Amino acid sequence: MNTRNSPRRENTYAGRVGVMTSLHGYLMSHLQAFVYSLGQLWRAPLSMVMTAAVIGIALALPTGLNVLLNNAQQLSGQWGNAVQISLFLKGGVSPARAHELQKNLQRMPEISQVDFISPEQALEEFKRLSGFGDALKALDENPLPAVLVIQPSLATRDHVALENLLQRLRGLQDVDVAQLDENWLRRLSAIMSFVQRGLFLLSGMLALAVILVVGNTIRLAIQNRRDEIVVIKLIGGTDAFIRRPFLYTGLWYGLMGAGIAYLLIAIALFLLSGPVQELSSLYQSKFDLLAIDFRTLASLLVVSVLLGLGGSWLAVGRHLREIEPR
Repeated sequence: MNTRNSPRRENTYAGRVGVMTSLHGYLMSHLQAFVYSLGQLWRAPLSMVMTAAVIGIALALPTGLNVLLNNAQQLSGQWGNAVQISLFLKGGVSPARAHELQKNLQRMPEISQVDFISPEQALEEFKRLSGFGDALKALDENPLPAVLVIQPSLATRDHVALENLLQRLRGLQDVDVAQLDENWLRRLSAIMSFVQRGLFLLSGMLALAVILVVGNTIRLAIQNRRDEIVVIKLIGGTDAFIRRPFLYTGLWYGLMGAGIAYLLIAIALFLLSGPVQELSSLYQSKFDLLAIDFRTLASLLVVSVLLGLGGSWLAVGRHLREIEPR
């Protein structure tokens, strides 16, 4: 039994050895092309840096704008939590009646907080913020009404619920005007949607530019090594073998472009962080710019590598067929 099975075992072992040898040879050829392509780039460092810088700038523009857009969305989300409804009471409403209305509104489940601003407090605040304090002293009487500032509950902050609450408040007997301080948030949201759509179009055009830059660079490299390619084909080299170093060249350009783009974005955020903090402090707020997160960084790296590989693949596939031994 052992004698019969020994040839089968030997064949199985030989098959495994053959597969492992082929796999080892395949991986070694890719490793050799990977290192060889970097060596070819290193022979012309100025050209390499300039091409990688163009790719990095092209990638930094949409990525940086996306980071700034994320910061703007975070800031608008913070502002969205401060949506308020202002109730301007009629002139004949007494302070006691206004406080009673404040207590009644505070009991409503749609409202989390109600603040009362007397006409005197409103006038003092207007003097402080407007800069017309001296001119207002000439007034015989206070023209400002009492105001109830309402903070809706979290469950009432969607558009439909806020509109329903606003209509109910407008129907109160002592209310002259009910105003929802949300229109500017809607405008900001519409602007950010427009910017997001424009960012998508800009990203597409710059991605095409990266493909063209890489493709043109690989085309020049193919033309410079035309004689070498002809010799390789004469001794039996396949197109896949010739194509491999050029594809890894595109990969290297993608990696270097992503690194330069990340560096440019980090520098830009560092330069902007100081003025942003100073501006937020003027509005009695604390807001720090969000740095590029891991998800955005990973997307930048993947997209950059794919664009580099795509540009090199298109260039090699087109120009390699034109080079044939005579």
